[in-house]
Amino acid sequence: MERTASLQDRVLQLPLFLLMFGVASLAMLVPAIHGGVIRELPTARAFLYSAVLGIVLFGLIALAHAGRAPRHGTLGPLMSLFAAYTFLPAFLAVPFYEGLGTTSFLNAYIEMVSSFTTTGATLFDMPGRLNDTLNLWRAQVGWMGGLLMWIAASAILAPLNLGGFEVTARAEPGRYDERNMRFQHPEGRARLVKVSKALVPIYVGLTILLWILLIAGGDRSLVALCHAMSVMATSGISPVGGASGAGSGIGGEMVMALFMLFALSRMTFSTDTVTSESGGLRHDPEFRIGIALVLGVPLILFLRHFIGAIDIGEQDRLIAAGQALWGSVFTVLSFLTTTGFASAHWETAQNWSGLATPGMILMGLALMGGGVATTAGGVKLLRVFALYQAGLREMEKLVHPHSVGGGTSLGRRVLKGGAFIAWVFFMLFAISIALVTTVLGALGVGFEASMTMAVAALSTTGPLLEWAGDAPIRLQELGPAAKSVFAAAMVLGRLETLAIIALLTPDLWRG
Repeated sequence: MERTASLQDRVLQLPLFLLMFGVASLAMLVPAIHGGVIRELPTARAFLYSAVLGIVLFGLIALAHAGRAPRHGTLGPLMSLFAAYTFLPAFLAVPFYEGLGTTSFLNAYIEMVSSFTTTGATLFDMPGRLNDTLNLWRAQVGWMGGLLMWIAASAILAPLNLGGFEVTARAEPGRYDERNMRFQHPEGRARLVKVSKALVPIYVGLTILLWILLIAGGDRSLVALCHAMSVMATSGISPVGGASGAGSGIGGEMVMALFMLFALSRMTFSTDTVTSESGGLRHDPEFRIGIALVLGVPLILFLRHFIGAIDIGEQDRLIAAGQALWGSVFTVLSFLTTTGFASAHWETAQNWSGLATPGMILMGLALMGGGVATTAGGVKLLRVFALYQAGLREMEKLVHPHSVGGGTSLGRRVLKGGAFIAWVFFMLFAISIALVTTVLGALGVGFEASMTMAVAALSTTGPLLEWAGDAPIRLQELGPAAKSVFAAAMVLGRLETLAIIALLTPDLWRG
């Protein structure tokens, strides 16, 4: 018993990036077994050899680190997280590159960055270019990236007041407050283990449940599994081109929409963060804003049709009306959570509303994003709530200059400094979009395509490349420099600007 505990302690003392490398090596056995079962033997061998190589390297490096006291500063775990999203995809790309055999390693690396950051943009025409095993690997990598962000949000970003938690925090972004001082080593590793034990069973269980429900709805097993992992990770990765290519129909979309609600607020699956002080899910500002958008935007599009068609007698087309309404609801929820699945009836919804530029709505929804400490990207709904509260307060002061705002503890923290930090992040996000757009434009990409790529990468909503513009943007046609900029933007969008700034601040490393 003591020997087992000692081994566990030694494993926990390894650098966080090395632990993730070991997990990724073991995960390669899944597509290796799948490829062997369906007789895609060359692909199966690529994954098996890569898994063996990774496990051996992990063992050797772990032995080299045995007995060494870890040297982690305040931002050590955050640096490991950055390394995971930057360097780990290079290892994840090795079996993908060998298994496909008809692409460059740069393309394979960018594909893995896109999957691991849960962006879901692809360089390969879907479906058809990739076999089932490679599609499974893409969805699995996205699923692992989503799980990593789920855990890191509570164990790394929340104690550092980053990732949206700075809105309601008492300390500055990148610094601990008194309540979180226990996060520092060695208790920090204990927090990481505790969070993992709490969240991993929930994440895995919800994925399996959704997988079973989609199979019952009519999807074949692989498609159902890929869609289940993609919905939980909000990656939008699909082997059949999205929800429109699945066999489960509206029933499958309804089930997926139900599970997408987990990306609107962390309180749908956990209450271990400061956002739980809002008074339950019913009073949670993120969830309420998300539901208001999911119901309000489709309703506006739906009513727009009746206003325009009142004189031509189309009010009785109930079937088309229902399909259009559901297509809007599902697609709005999907892009708000940065999943990026478009409903099979989204085209019906566009025709029904008569909207000429639906891509602008989808981009706006993706920019707002989902909840704090979820797998969704974007600005995050808690920051949107802070800016909304600050705007209301300023208008109240215009009418009643001597009034006092912030009746609750959450409201007081938001109005005291949270709105300012949210505005700073929003401006940094806007500057990042402008910078990425400018750089891509300088590399020969058109302005509209550059803007769409910037929003897709920074909001981690890759399907925008297909649905936001008049024509899909094909990443494989871009040059190596433009692809590299897009990959860097995806990492920036996943970790967020404030976290990158914290990593570049020397004073915090001495904390």
